Amino acid sequence: MRGEIETEEKVLIIKRIHTTYHLKAPESARETVERVHEMHRRFCPVYRSLEKGIEITTEYRIEPE
Repeated sequence: MRGEIETEEKVLIIKRIHTTYHLKAPESARETVERVHEMHRRFCPVYRSLEKGIEITTEYRIEPE
C-alpha cells in the first residue's frame, strides 16, 4: 500500500491511496480474479467510506502457488 499526503492550511491530508494485492493463485484463476477485482469497489466498505475524500486505486498481481 502506498499513500500520498499533501498539506492544506498547514494540515497533512491523505489525498491518494494505492493498494497492490498479491494473490497466490494458479494462472487458470486469472479470469475470476479480474472479475472480482472489478467488483471490489462496489462491495468494499472501506473504499465506499473513503472514496469521496481520497482517490483510491488498486491493482493485483498473481503469484504462482
